[in-house]
Amino acid sequence: MFTPKGKFSWYELMTSDTQAAGKFYSDVVGWTTQEMPGGGGPPYTVFNADGVGMAGMLTIPGHTAWIGYISVDDVDAHIEKIVDAGGTLWRPATDIPGMLRFAVMGDPQGAAIVVFTPNPNMPSPVRPVPPASGTIGWNELYTTDLDGAFAFYSKMFGWTKISDMDMGPMGLYRIFDEGENKQMGDGGMMNKMPDMPVACWNFTSASSQSRQLFNGSNPAGAKSSMGPGKYPAVDGSSTRRTRWGLCSLSSPARNERFRQVACPCGRTLTRP
Repeated sequence: MFTPKGKFSWYELMTSDTQAAGKFYSDVVGWTTQEMPGGGGPPYTVFNADGVGMAGMLTIPGHTAWIGYISVDDVDAHIEKIVDAGGTLWRPATDIPGMLRFAVMGDPQGAAIVVFTPNPNMPSPVRPVPPASGTIGWNELYTTDLDGAFAFYSKMFGWTKISDMDMGPMGLYRIFDEGENKQMGDGGMMNKMPDMPVACWNFTSASSQSRQLFNGSNPAGAKSSMGPGKYPAVDGSSTRRTRWGLCSLSSPARNERFRQVACPCGRTLTRP
């Protein structure tokens, strides 16, 4: 579950229909689902790839969204820094005994993130890495202030700019690195489209099972909201909208990015 500090290390789907969402992601991304012991709290489902957890899911009635977890050394110290920088605390620091301490925050433009500190004694299994099918390999922010958002994440987590791509009427697309000096980076940022109601993060999953989603046959029920197209920073993805939200898919085998797909729960997927 855990990666170096300042990086997206876990992803979570909040939905009112976990059964339907679980089937969708199993069909499209190839994940398997594993129900975790409640321990007195709400039921929690883990999405696995090759038997290793890649993301989680829980029931929140009337709400559908994906959120990313960023690992930090000290949750409480980062809460103070984020609020001082113009962010918002939406859920105070909370402990999950034996696992982690986390807080739900909003960046200065309103996009939701979770900051967390893992329990150092918790096992950290070896996870498959992008572009392997089932991995999440691209983190994309749609914001209301590109320069302001980048300055915030750079200051809070040490992210650096790799390059800016001029997308014409859509403005600049800023590719960033989370600290491992990857040539193609870890994600991108851009000012959101006018029809997007709020700033938000979108996450791209690699899938070897999603060809049908982009070739007209669509048993999973997703609808394309952008793409397909080619993007130099990823191996291929498209964005679709379904009744579970926005999602993006990318192809490990091709330099195609199908920019936006909405899945039945609100997240972006990637197809080979």
